[in-house]
Amino acid sequence: MHTQDSTTAPDRPTATAPTDAPDSPPMRYTAALAEQIELRWQQRWEDEGTFHTPNPAGGLTDGGGAAAQDAPAFFIMDMFPYPSGAGLHVGHPLGYIATDVVGRHRRMCGDNVLHALGYDAFGLPAEQYAVQTGQHPRVTTEANIANMRRQLRRLGLAHDPRRTFATTDPDYVRWTQWIFLEIFNSWYDADAERPDGGRGRARPVTELVAEYAAGTRPVPGETPWAELDEVERRRLVDSRRLAYVSHTPVNWCPGLGTVLANEEVTVDGRSERGNFPVFKRNLRQWNMRITAYADRLAEDLDLIDWPEKVRSMQRNWIGRSEGAQVRFAVTGGHLEVFTTRPDTLFGATFMVVAPEHPLLDDVPAVWPEGTRPQWTDGHPDPRAAVATYRAQAQAKSAVERQADTSKTGVFTGHLATNPVTGTQVPVFTADYVLMGYGTGAIMAVPGGDERDHEFAVTYGLPVVHTVLPSADAEPPQGAYTGDGVVVSSSGEHLSLDGLDVATAKRRITEWLEERGLGRGTVTYRLRDWLFSRQRYWGEPFPIVYDEHDLPIALPVEQLPVNLPDVPDYSPRTFDPQDADSTPEPPLGRNEDWATVTLDLGDGPREYRRDTNTMPNWAGSCWYYLNYLDPGSREVLVDPALEEYWMGPGHNGSVGAAGGVDLYVGGVEHAVLHLLYARFWHKVLHDLGHVSSREPFHRLFNQGYVQAYAYRDDRGQPVPAADVVEEADADGTTRYLWQGQEVRREYGKMGKSLKNVVTPDEMYESYGADTFRVYEMSMGPLDLSRPWETRAVVGSQRFLQRLWRNVVDETTGEVTVVDTEPDAATLRLVHRTIDEVRTEMEAMRFNTAIAKLIVLNNHLTSLDRVPRSAAETLVLLLAPIAPHITEELWCRLGHEGSLTRAPYPVADPRYLVEETVTCVVQVQGKVRDRLEVPPSIGDDELRELALATAGAQRALDGREVRTVIVRAPRLVNVVPA
Repeated sequence: MHTQDSTTAPDRPTATAPTDAPDSPPMRYTAALAEQIELRWQQRWEDEGTFHTPNPAGGLTDGGGAAAQDAPAFFIMDMFPYPSGAGLHVGHPLGYIATDVVGRHRRMCGDNVLHALGYDAFGLPAEQYAVQTGQHPRVTTEANIANMRRQLRRLGLAHDPRRTFATTDPDYVRWTQWIFLEIFNSWYDADAERPDGGRGRARPVTELVAEYAAGTRPVPGETPWAELDEVERRRLVDSRRLAYVSHTPVNWCPGLGTVLANEEVTVDGRSERGNFPVFKRNLRQWNMRITAYADRLAEDLDLIDWPEKVRSMQRNWIGRSEGAQVRFAVTGGHLEVFTTRPDTLFGATFMVVAPEHPLLDDVPAVWPEGTRPQWTDGHPDPRAAVATYRAQAQAKSAVERQADTSKTGVFTGHLATNPVTGTQVPVFTADYVLMGYGTGAIMAVPGGDERDHEFAVTYGLPVVHTVLPSADAEPPQGAYTGDGVVVSSSGEHLSLDGLDVATAKRRITEWLEERGLGRGTVTYRLRDWLFSRQRYWGEPFPIVYDEHDLPIALPVEQLPVNLPDVPDYSPRTFDPQDADSTPEPPLGRNEDWATVTLDLGDGPREYRRDTNTMPNWAGSCWYYLNYLDPGSREVLVDPALEEYWMGPGHNGSVGAAGGVDLYVGGVEHAVLHLLYARFWHKVLHDLGHVSSREPFHRLFNQGYVQAYAYRDDRGQPVPAADVVEEADADGTTRYLWQGQEVRREYGKMGKSLKNVVTPDEMYESYGADTFRVYEMSMGPLDLSRPWETRAVVGSQRFLQRLWRNVVDETTGEVTVVDTEPDAATLRLVHRTIDEVRTEMEAMRFNTAIAKLIVLNNHLTSLDRVPRSAAETLVLLLAPIAPHITEELWCRLGHEGSLTRAPYPVADPRYLVEETVTCVVQVQGKVRDRLEVPPSIGDDELRELALATAGAQRALDGREVRTVIVRAPRLVNVVPA
């Protein structure tokens, strides 16, 4: 693999000495000296509050640098880390280093940078460890945080330490519960105007009650508000809240003892964490009405600067579909279906409902006349048939139900009336219909759907084709699913024959609406967010239930509701594989806590607490706001601070949506965290707590650091660090472990593959700055890249040369001279400034480092290094390697930290130079192009070519055997 060292660059005589040679000069830049420098500067930064970020108002107005109100605000964030007991491996800091480089660069460019790091501390791993050991999850979590904080501090990250927190902190829990109550005490008014000109926003439920009482808003049903008793009024209002309780078909995971949101279930119907089977069952749960915001969540993606892949993932998850809601009359009521093809209604010859559908709670006692034997599955009556089928369906996961190719079901005994033909059609139940999608019922059109056709053939049901390629086309043997002309769709009051599909859709929808038989509507794949977890280690709900089993919000002054002690932490289920097992949340085992006497304004009364907890997503939905002013305060966020750091147009670069300026994290959070956070933020925006419409303006997804792993002939992983690479006589590379040949593979770094390399190992062997330079030079930040420990030495040699360009390794004295650089050096210095600024602003740190290496090598070739050139190089490198540059800046005679020293600006006089196009090839194929000056040297061109995105992609982690340079027009890279 290519390292960022240029082996042909001139060097000082001591450069060939081993890194850990015992006779190394006292001032040689070794890992030991790097550690001394790094620890000293880290302590100095902490002692002097170097990275204290000043707020324009409130309690954190102090801090180094210009006053907040005089500097542009720049808010940068990392994805919220979970403090794992395993600690960090070298892949984890990639994003943290990148945001640190951006933040340090922006400070030097004059911005007031807010960069902090907290901990997403509620989580299942700590609870599972508590179940196994009996140790309280808080003890485990705090130890993990301490270890992670130590590892990250050693990296030299420029976070404001005053703004750090954990989601488990009581102050933070208080505000998480406060936000929940704000959502609970709100409803969504689809007709209310918004400041942006749209319609639909959250409003306080007190306003809904006032409108009901005044008669300005009609009360659903026939009973006026004045005639409803207090309990009936509360139930009516509760049904409109954004946070509501319902008996809902949920994803029940007995193996974890908890309910999971749809987003936490894998495509094969298992839990994302633990890989346990997940079943559908009805449980009483808290839900959040995220579906009310579906359109806004989709539309506002156009306002933010996110990768298109992530925006597409969110749009697909929301899954907007236009169609019609159609009513089929059944005995004692009606059955509603949603269809995107109301034009095929004349071809609906049967219906299918999910096994969980409430229609099946009451089925006929006997089979109706005309029932066919194959419909009943051999059961004596509909009740026996439905009960048996429901039990069988409940034992399957959602994916198993969808994957079943048999497409069979059982007749329910219900008959429904097709609203356009007036004919009665049988209602079946089948497990491929899911209650969580649409209405849990479908109208089946076997002439236009393959699955419906298969079902109809199995049960001898009529097949009517309502769309054909042309009006005179012969109906096919199977279903016709293409576009065409509507046929066989005429009745006494309506005819669609001869229309195209789009026109027929509009006509039938209007007809249904005129007769009260249906309505045009929009549905979504997105479901309301299941917000209850049957676990211990999470935020308790700030809710109690009265004698009517109705929820009551606790007064704000009683927050936070803290977790009580419990005798054990395990969620109890009878059988982890049994869908019928009943959850028993651990909080219910502390009876003194679960049943409580409170005075909520009408005297002391006994109430029951909610023994579920919130999902860990609750804390990560709003943590960015807590960075603005953490700790105890009177409001969720000071409006002045939110406007300064996140408001629309707050620094001239953010659009109408506002939000965090730069958010860096993995693409794996594309739906879960990002969608939930956007939903909470929009509710807070509607209620006037924030001015920004979106939480995160720009999102950047970094790639992954991957690593080689090795397996023996049994397929078992062996320790990667102990594998020896050996070349045979014919040039074939073999990999040996304890003398045994092993197979190399490439994938994620992890304990299971025995290929973990920790930051601590890098600090000890090379120092933090070398580690930082290597991680940023491995390739484009948004691409995954292979870890190669042996290649780290290239980054170390770069820093060693930089050190020798300034410091005499024998005496420790500064060796630069106060003379003007020659013309060639001046041109290279200013071209490097110009190019590095461009690369830094675009977050192309690998190419920025390549250009700095070229300048450094040029200075090494000089007899004496001019002070101005050395200082420029130190300042340019400072965001990437902050410790060594602080030390050199100090030795060059400057007082104080260079944290806010002005970043160099190029003099245009030295940038005027012709350029030519250099073709970059890998194995003879063109992979990229560069614009370079005609005078560029071989070494500089080699470094720039190897750093291009095209070359990095083509190499895909392979090492480089040789590089053929024909400056200035051609570079050909030959992989090993």
